[in-house]
Amino acid sequence: MKKIPRVTAAALLIALLLSLAGCGASDGKTHLTFQIWDVAQRDGMQAMCDAYTANVNPDVEIEVQVTSWGEYWTKLEAAAESNTMPDIFWMHSDQILYYSEFGMLADVTDLYKDEDPNFYTEHFSEVSINNALGSDGRMYGVPKDKDNVVLVYNKEMFDAAGVDYPDETWTWDDLTDASAKIFAATGKYGYMAYSDEQLGYHNFVYQNGGCILTEDKTRGGFDQQATRDAVKFYVDLQKNDWCPTQTYFAETSPGTAFFSEIGSMFLEGSWNLLSEIQNYPNMVGKWDVAALPAAPSPAAGGGRATISNGLTYATAAHGRNLDICLDVLKYFGGEEAQRIQGESGAAIPAYIGLEDTWISAFEPYNAGLDLDAVMSQFDYAVQYVNNSARPKWKSGVVDIMNSIYNGSVDIDTGLDNIQNLINTETAKKLADS
Repeated sequence: MKKIPRVTAAALLIALLLSLAGCGASDGKTHLTFQIWDVAQRDGMQAMCDAYTANVNPDVEIEVQVTSWGEYWTKLEAAAESNTMPDIFWMHSDQILYYSEFGMLADVTDLYKDEDPNFYTEHFSEVSINNALGSDGRMYGVPKDKDNVVLVYNKEMFDAAGVDYPDETWTWDDLTDASAKIFAATGKYGYMAYSDEQLGYHNFVYQNGGCILTEDKTRGGFDQQATRDAVKFYVDLQKNDWCPTQTYFAETSPGTAFFSEIGSMFLEGSWNLLSEIQNYPNMVGKWDVAALPAAPSPAAGGGRATISNGLTYATAAHGRNLDICLDVLKYFGGEEAQRIQGESGAAIPAYIGLEDTWISAFEPYNAGLDLDAVMSQFDYAVQYVNNSARPKWKSGVVDIMNSIYNGSVDIDTGLDNIQNLINTETAKKLADS
């Protein structure tokens, strides 16, 4: 087995201490730890854990522990190095190939085999299943949730400019036209084109019929004209007075600008919508969401796409409580637990047919968001872009995109450099496999 690179002794010690929580306790129960990175989902995750104890195994108690995104992965890598991983943890599609290839994640492909051999395909979409797959085609996580990216807009600014709200007929042309009119009428920014992947230009690439990776994930798609045209369109948006530059975004996120009523539109993930209603009560009724505008002249397809991702529940391949943890994961993938997750508002359940449970969590706030727009986009959602070499090329792509934005490299050269970087790192990874 290949060895995961070593990390600092301090981080390793922290992970080791955390692992002790899974040992036997004086009350005779098995105490498990469940690590996540999103405090907004803690209550929903704990409710699922408590339901497992109440309805499945009263001799098991599970504690949800929350840490920041960056710290989460530092600790997990340290724990993987010493085989002291948490009992249960979230796995992101950015990382699942990395951890599964090192043999750190338990194979859950046959988790439901005895009861329902078709459980996964009957209850989860292809995208949700693919997010749980390792490079070998086996499943190393139980699907947790699903999401997509929507256009968030300020209704009051649209009204002030006399512009109709976004709808399913909108294209990129409508996006830019509305932005210009809103800026002229109110002095507020139009669409805020933040240099991001999932919440930015990746959506535009796939709307235009391009791709970030080829279908077999062995090469980049930045040599395709449709991809290059979409990236150029997105980068050039900041040349307009109505769009902030990336220098602005280095200090102020598009979400912060929007909810400070400085800008009128930005792309947001469905996973953030409920917390934004809760965090900005003064804005309730002033904003709404819509499906993403379509490419007006796509090279292929109908012009519609939205990047969709989903987390999985995972456990360590060599954990001391492996059998119990697998039983917990089996419960987490079932209808009861997925319903609890949805009703808590934590995220849209991956389990097909429970989407309305997530929508119901918004009802007490009377926010009036068009959440049907979120659901309609799953029909043309594109899986979050990933291959096993992504940890090697991701940061480099971000650096090159920043150099394109700041003008230190021309866009054609920059896109060539991105293509070469992805191809080189992917080829190395394939050669090592």
